[in-house]
Amino acid sequence: MSLYGAKRPPAGETPTTEISAVPQQVGGPVTGSAPEPQQPDFMTFGAPEQGEDPAGAPIEPKSRRGRRTALVAGGLVAAVLAAIGGTAGYAYSGEVPRGTEVLGVDLGGKSKATAAALLRAELERRADTFAAPVSVRIGDQTAEFKPIDVGLAVDVTATVEATIGAGAGPVDLLFKSRTVEPVVTVDPGLLDTELRKTAGKTGRPMTPPSIVFQGTTPKPNYPSPGQDLDPQQSAEALRTGWLSGQPVVVPLVEAHPTTTKEDVDKLVNELAKPAVAAPVTVTTERGSFTIPPAAIAKSLLLNADKTGKIAPAVDEKKLQAALTTQLAKVEVKPKEATVALQGGKPQVVASTGGQAVDTAALSRDLLAVLPRADAREVKGVLKPVEPKTSTDAMAKLGIKEQVSTFSTKFTGGLSSPRSHNIVTIAKEVDGAVVKPGETFSLNKHTGERSYAQGYKDAPVILDGKLVPGVGGGASQFTTTIFNATYYAGLEDVEHKPHSYWFDRYPAVIESTIFYPDLDFKFRNDTEHGVLIDTSWTNDTITVSIWSTKVYDSVKTVYGPRRNITKPKLIHLDPGPSCIATSGIDGFTQDAFRVFNKDGKELKREKFTWRYDAEPRYVCAKKPS
Repeated sequence: MSLYGAKRPPAGETPTTEISAVPQQVGGPVTGSAPEPQQPDFMTFGAPEQGEDPAGAPIEPKSRRGRRTALVAGGLVAAVLAAIGGTAGYAYSGEVPRGTEVLGVDLGGKSKATAAALLRAELERRADTFAAPVSVRIGDQTAEFKPIDVGLAVDVTATVEATIGAGAGPVDLLFKSRTVEPVVTVDPGLLDTELRKTAGKTGRPMTPPSIVFQGTTPKPNYPSPGQDLDPQQSAEALRTGWLSGQPVVVPLVEAHPTTTKEDVDKLVNELAKPAVAAPVTVTTERGSFTIPPAAIAKSLLLNADKTGKIAPAVDEKKLQAALTTQLAKVEVKPKEATVALQGGKPQVVASTGGQAVDTAALSRDLLAVLPRADAREVKGVLKPVEPKTSTDAMAKLGIKEQVSTFSTKFTGGLSSPRSHNIVTIAKEVDGAVVKPGETFSLNKHTGERSYAQGYKDAPVILDGKLVPGVGGGASQFTTTIFNATYYAGLEDVEHKPHSYWFDRYPAVIESTIFYPDLDFKFRNDTEHGVLIDTSWTNDTITVSIWSTKVYDSVKTVYGPRRNITKPKLIHLDPGPSCIATSGIDGFTQDAFRVFNKDGKELKREKFTWRYDAEPRYVCAKKPS
């Protein structure tokens, strides 16, 4: 049936029309032929409803006329819908709907690729705008940062997808345009780091909870809320406010610690107090030891993380430091491989492994038993400990021959306090091995030279004069080892000659020492290991360097002394602290260290020092 109800006639027959939906003209005969086409009726205002029209023609009854109008209106709607259907194809031609704008760029009717290219071109054109510093406000503080520093950018691909996903109705597409906001990306982590540079000056910091020990008594610190930044909310504020042209307001949110006051009290009663109520026994295959409450209190950590949550833990390093004496009962220290002179030749002394308590496992297992009132026992695990320098590694260092040796003389025999100090420091250095690239520090190797280390009082130079001082004589050993390394051709890192020259030392190439301010250091700048060997007699101290020779010889060439000054006579109050001297001339001199190899001079280093004239000190009052 057609829109008006006509049936299609069989082939070869005269078409007829069956009128079923269109009303007949009033008074017109019904025939088998189709009626004359009628002009569609449109609703008019002021026309007569029945009788004759102004021209005298009869008018249809109102009821029939309504049906005709309804059918015509229905046809119009169908026609409009058909038109819209065609226009929708026009509106959606391409992948981006027509009438779509982003940042003022018309992307309508474009493919994704073309739309992305146009948008990128616009961003490039306005690069200075999009790279300009972003202004933010946090509370009463303001700050600026570059977009690139926080990953702030327009996501072109996501924006083009958004233009397609944010569809409009067909009618709107015919008569309206639409603006799609660009998709903005930002790195919440980088942004949070940047914002906290400013946020630290505003808001109210959260007070985290904690439990600290005063001795073995736990003391609670209760939490309180604060105002803080939330990385996700900060990022959202930047995403929505960046392109507004106005400073972006970043919110401060209420921050509550995860652990409450009630949680803190519970931890005190259920963990902190029981933890230090009694010792814990640790059993190992080599015996047992105890962890006293004081060591538990020092190592048990009850501090909050960034969220304000207390996660109890035992600090391994603090526990190990608190148990030094206890651990020594069951541990075996490894022995490092070294080199010793046997029969006048260097021989490698093999290393041996050791055993140590696995304090990481002990810390973990200890935490589990601390809440208990009884059964406070933990099984300790001994793990193997390898030496830092193995036998093979030491053998490969190439310590095979004496490279240099140097001796100085002292008086008073080995029984004098000064001689005693020289031998004491020599014993501490004997056998030291310096690996390639390492720097040897005499102060670091021996530590402070005090009475506790076995040193005695002997003359030292202080404020330009000799006075009794602990460790006096250590400078003579320092001069001896300096010369031994000097003639071995090793790199001089730090040394300082005396203020006055003493004839028992070579001029210029000598060194004093004073803990901790003055030190002697040399660096092993060769490819071979260095062994320091010390020896002594009743009146000499000797330091020898063993390694592999790099140079045929190292010698010293002196320049002449100049700027000679004479000593002054100074009277000092007599007494035990007064040490008389004969006085020594002052002078300036150069010394050149000359390196030779294969019969040629490779290089030379210049050392220069100015000696003061040592006064002639007299322990007597100045004559009036």
